[in-house]
Amino acid sequence: MAETLGDLFDSFQREAFRLETLDDYSRSGSVDAYQSFIAGQPKPADYNADWLDEVRGHVEAGRRVYRVHVLSRPLTPYLRFELGWGYTTNATAGEEFFILDATGQPDLAVGVGDFWLFDSATVAALRYSDDGRFTGAEVLPEHQGAQYAQHRDLALSRAVPFADWWAKYGE
Repeated sequence: MAETLGDLFDSFQREAFRLETLDDYSRSGSVDAYQSFIAGQPKPADYNADWLDEVRGHVEAGRRVYRVHVLSRPLTPYLRFELGWGYTTNATAGEEFFILDATGQPDLAVGVGDFWLFDSATVAALRYSDDGRFTGAEVLPEHQGAQYAQHRDLALSRAVPFADWWAKYGE
């Protein structure tokens, strides 16, 4: 069994799925890029280059990388950044995005926090502090994979492709 989130990215065979549920990850990664976005600066040409390389490698090898973000409008400044800079950029490497828009419909929430699910079997539950700092990932026992696959399937059944959602609600 893989011991870290990094190990899981190195060893998955078919698919890596991410569920995102927070409105603000600004203290967890891409902090400098987020500050540039807030300041109205243009997106750097090399924005997210390491992740793009990783995703592209997986996709070219026939592995799927995709995610659902559960959110509500109006978008937070961070979500405008993540979707406008991040998702549109990452999609160029083959990552797939879906939006579960729970605006005015809180019952659409999936009922679980952020996680990565690899090959529908191995889960890394992601932990964040109250102020949105990433505090770590816990690789869960294999028998919990089926439960998280159900969370994935529920989220996907309620979500729409990002490009369609962005065309309607993007800023």
